[in-house]
Amino acid sequence: MTSAGINRIAASQEEVEQQLERILSSREFRLPERTRKFLEFVVTETLAGRRDYLKAFTIAQAVFGRDANFDAQQDPCVRIEAGRLRRELEHYYLTAGGTDRIIITIPKGGYAPVFDVIGGAEPADILPLGQPERPGVSGADHGQIHAGTDATSRNPGGWRLSPRYWLLAAGAVIILASAAALLRQVESPSAEREAGPSANNRPTIIVERFESGSGGNLASDISRGMTDDIIEKLVRFNDIVVVTAMPRNKSGQVSAESLYALQGSVRLEGSMLRSTARLVRRADAAVIWASNYDADMTVQGIPKTQASLAGDIATAVARPFGVMFQTDTATIAGRTDAFSCILSYYSYRSEMTVQAHEVAKSCLQRAVEKMPADSNVVALLSLIHLDEFRFSYQLHTKSTAATLGLAKQLAEHAVRLDPKNARALQALMLANFFDNDPAAALSAGAGAYASNPNDTEVAGEYGLRLSMSGEWDRGCTLISEAVGKNAGPRGYYEVGMALCAFMRGDTQAAELWSRMSDLNYNPMHRLVLLSILGALGKKQEAKEQLEWIRRESPALIPHIRQEVTRRLARTEDQRRFLAGIEAAGLSVQDGEAPKD
Repeated sequence: MTSAGINRIAASQEEVEQQLERILSSREFRLPERTRKFLEFVVTETLAGRRDYLKAFTIAQAVFGRDANFDAQQDPCVRIEAGRLRRELEHYYLTAGGTDRIIITIPKGGYAPVFDVIGGAEPADILPLGQPERPGVSGADHGQIHAGTDATSRNPGGWRLSPRYWLLAAGAVIILASAAALLRQVESPSAEREAGPSANNRPTIIVERFESGSGGNLASDISRGMTDDIIEKLVRFNDIVVVTAMPRNKSGQVSAESLYALQGSVRLEGSMLRSTARLVRRADAAVIWASNYDADMTVQGIPKTQASLAGDIATAVARPFGVMFQTDTATIAGRTDAFSCILSYYSYRSEMTVQAHEVAKSCLQRAVEKMPADSNVVALLSLIHLDEFRFSYQLHTKSTAATLGLAKQLAEHAVRLDPKNARALQALMLANFFDNDPAAALSAGAGAYASNPNDTEVAGEYGLRLSMSGEWDRGCTLISEAVGKNAGPRGYYEVGMALCAFMRGDTQAAELWSRMSDLNYNPMHRLVLLSILGALGKKQEAKEQLEWIRRESPALIPHIRQEVTRRLARTEDQRRFLAGIEAAGLSVQDGEAPKD
């Protein structure tokens, strides 16, 4: 986090403690209990004057319960958690903490926190949560925390605004401009904004400690490690909230609404690590998902095997179109909280109908108006508009530059709101790709994949963009992995596998994959099969596909070359694809009418 515009001046111990409490109690600070203890420990030790003792060994023992044999080279738990903590602090200060006076960061290269102060704010700006305003505390009465030298020399104009304010201001300009365009398309809803937890309503998953089904310390250590790894991987999915203790409402009662428990066990059988996992809906104790996972620990070793199984479990539970997102549009009609609109989006992407598109679009438009700082809903609204550009023949829309421009503006705004949000980076990747900027697209895609490699939609879309940009080996590997993890929508990534096989010359495998895809999802899927059938010389079968396109999507025919060049970056790939179309009996030369 940059320090430009921040004065590194004295902050009282009480102010720092209040800021720590503010962060830990915020809904925007979405980390498990262990990572919260990490932050609390390093802040408390620094306030006590023991910052020099904040080493990986000390933190591992105090926070993670490791013994005196802890080796940071073999066990990277502290380093991994520190990275997650840095990302989440950045997210907090870009959202709920945008007006906070005290800035807590943990610079890379160490674990000791730094306390920066917004120069233009007064100590009274920091209030104990749930207490009325009172005068600021004088530094003479409490210990002072100094974070370095004054930074005003880098700001000669005297402005005291943090870069976060400029990010939010720029985002506000974009979203207002976008809203003006949106309001011309649909009737404006009430200007009343939702506030508090009800405006979010994301499902909460409590990850219970996995049980050890075998005796001995090794099985116990693995069960504990599996639990921690699952939490670490689940936290990266921004559509859900992950906790390690039962959430309670304002009255102190346990709230079971939208609450799920992830439970499981681990047992060792020789070199085999066997795990079971299940997701339980707390409201009625129904088991809504369960699965078994086995792995041979001699292949990768214990840490990698444990992490791999944790990734599989987290992906199965939280992946888009997976367990948490299986619902009908009818159950969420009329609701505009964030999660209902997210469900509406995934329902639309599964159906790919004009009606479902309008339902999801309308929901997301209203949600963005009510929750402009929610990076997820802004990103999904970007994708909704982008679909009008890339799926125009299915949705009966026009692929205009204005539509693409709005999608890109929204994607950029979503990334500014949360630079580590995989869905926002995915939206930016796709917007840049269709804006004919493959370098920027792949850069955003790499960021999305690094942020959450277990998100199958991110992995699959990034794989498609790599492939279509000419990096077929890397891209097809990711697409294959996404398909292997049941990535949705059903039949969507199979067409990517068909293209992968086609471009490597395996036309028989290409036809099989193409027929496994959802041919009614988008007319472009039919076009892929048409090209493959043409290359195989299957004239009659190609004729059937061509007749379908002429009947169901005639507007596509005169624009085939344009659509192919929009998606395939390399000239040789375009030629191979178009040659198949020509062999199928359809001319794609500019200005020529299609053959009968």
